[in-house]
Amino acid sequence: MLLGLIKCAASGLDKVGGQYGWDQNVNYTVWAAHRHFYVGDWLYFVFDKHYYSVLEVNQTNYEQCIDRDFITNITRGGRDVYQLTQARPYYFISSGGYCFGGMKLAINVEEPLPASPPPSSFSSTKTNASPPQIGKRFITPVLFVISSTLVWTFLFAQV
Repeated sequence: MLLGLIKCAASGLDKVGGQYGWDQNVNYTVWAAHRHFYVGDWLYFVFDKHYYSVLEVNQTNYEQCIDRDFITNITRGGRDVYQLTQARPYYFISSGGYCFGGMKLAINVEEPLPASPPPSSFSSTKTNASPPQIGKRFITPVLFVISSTLVWTFLFAQV
């Protein structure tokens, strides 16, 4: 469980439906339109497990609200997470006829954005620039720490 939380923290975690969760009378098309989903992100479905479910389905079953032959049943306890592991469209519905009332979600998952390289501190116009120097302000404290550690170790290692 802790590993799952660590992974969630490293990736995006989206509560499906925002403050309303996975419920009736929520426009999931509008909700999803304001978000970008990337490989590694997690969807967090919050719902009443006695009424609703979350099924991953194919596009045809999504469009026709067919809850048979689903890909994955995500329903566990009503507070369920699902990791998006591939760059592709994902389709989710609720069974029991609730899909016909709008409890369905379609999202497109993209590859993560590449990390941009840090800006260079050297300008390309500098041709005779020398490498940065390590001055006395750095060396003196380092030597003090090393020598203090060696003396301390020598004195107390003999005990």
